[in-house]
Parts: sequence; structure tokens; C-alpha cells
Amino acid sequence: MKILALETSTDLCSVALLANGELHARSQSAAHAHAELILPMVEALLAEAGIALTQLDALAFGRGPGAFTGVRVATAVVQGLAFGADRPVVPVSDLMALAAGAHRKHGARRVLACLDARLQEVYWCAYEVAAADKLVECVAEQLSAAEAVQPPAGRWFGAGSGFAAYREQLQNRLGNVLDGQDDTLLPEARDIALLAARLFAEGHAVNADAALPVYLRERVATPKAL
Repeated sequence: MKILALETSTDLCSVALLANGELHARSQSAAHAHAELILPMVEALLAEAGIALTQLDALAFGRGPGAFTGVRVATAVVQGLAFGADRPVVPVSDLMALAAGAHRKHGARRVLACLDARLQEVYWCAYEVAAADKLVECVAEQLSAAEAVQPPAGRWFGAGSGFAAYREQLQNRLGNVLDGQDDTLLPEARDIALLAARLFAEGHAVNADAALPVYLRERVATPKAL
């Protein structure tokens, strides 16, 4: 199986190629420069592996939630590449990718994924890890104030930038629920690629025009005051 994955929903811009069981990945911290970096990174990764877009089984991308501009970049790029190569697309939740990263780096099996959504809010979801490429959603992904985050009963590992941005609020809210946390973790394309491989095998790929972003917040921008 050959899957190319893109992720641009946070300050980290990353691409990954899963090809016949081998994973190739590149990443760069690039706030506000994703649009300029993502295509050259894709081209370099494919050239390094000697694989053409038309040889892929599918493309995958972090479909959000995350920074609006970043999510739009990944969506537009993956749609363009998929249309050009006539390949299907696998949309992957960025919160699920974040939880997969927590499992990969820390061995966490019950992960509370939480990203800074700005405006005093967070994107969050809770997952149980059945396998490195299979995570079970325990509560629907949502947008809320940090003070309203409430995972199911039990112990959880906290992952993501929300724990850095709203450390005090989440600590007061969650108390002793957390077994540990890593507030430096961000969604990465390498985890999206692995998750997408299973989703693709289970029939969750879509046509390029149906590869849509998920924002959770309806208000994308606040109008400037006159």
C-alpha cells in the first residue's frame, strides 16, 4: 500500500509517505508558511522514494480541527493533487492523529487530545488506543472552553497545545484525572499516514471533491470594527 499524507493544521508543516510498510517523513516548523513549503516537501519526498503520484493508492490529510488557514491549505493541496492523479483521499481527524502521536511517543493508551483553538477555547476529544493505527473515539470531538473539557471516567494522558495554552484551567478542571501529559505534541503526517492506511482498507476513502475540512467553529473570521 502506498499513501501520501499531508498535515498543516498547526505551526508544524509535515508530509509522510507510507510505501510497502516503510514510512518516510519530513517536517518543518513553519507558522504562516505552509502554502509555500508543502508542495516542495511533497515533491522532494516522492522523488526520494522514487514514487509518482499516480502510483499511490490514496492521499490523506489532516482535515481539522485546527488553524483555519492551515486546514484550508491541506484541503486545497490534497484536492489538487488527487484530482491531477485521479486518486482517492482519506480525511483524518487531527485530534486522532495527535492521540496516535501520544501513543507512539509515550505509549499512552487512553489519550485526551486537546489543541489550542484561540479565543479562550480548545478543540478536544478522548481516544482509547486499540492498535497503533486504530483509535476508538470515546467522546465526539468538540470545541469548548478549557473549563468545560470533561473526558469519560478514568485516567487519561493529556496531549497537545491546549495543555500549554490553558494549563491552569485544565489542571483545575481535570485535577487528578491525568496520568501524564505532553503539551508540545502536535498532529504529524506520519501518524495520519498510518491511520489512513487502516481507514482506506476499511473503505473510508472519498473522491477529491468530497475531501472537506472540519472546523468545528462556525465563525471562521471576526469582522473588523468599522
